[in-house]
Amino acid sequence: MKTIILLIFSNIFMTTAWYGHLKYKNSPLFKVIAISWLIAFVEYCFQVPANRIGHYQFSAAQLKTIQEVITLVVFCIFSVVYLKEELRWNYFLGFLLIVAAVVVIFRKW
Repeated sequence: MKTIILLIFSNIFMTTAWYGHLKYKNSPLFKVIAISWLIAFVEYCFQVPANRIGHYQFSAAQLKTIQEVITLVVFCIFSVVYLKEELRWNYFLGFLLIVAAVVVIFRKW
């Protein structure tokens, strides 16, 4: 559970670093890059421990898969709440296909 919580916080910061500047298109690019790097540093402070702790329980491929699913959930919330963008049916279909990939990766074959 600790890994999941750390990954959630990590993804909140990374999503903000990668997409938060889209509301500030008139800001100089060097400025948003510098701010994004500072935010990404905080993200690494969560991501690295999450992977270190999580690797005792999960394989690297499983950790990456967990991270991607969390990323999609965080991004959906971020894009609707912060960017005021609409989620469309084809996005959900694509996400469903990613969930199918999660099942394939975590299933013991």
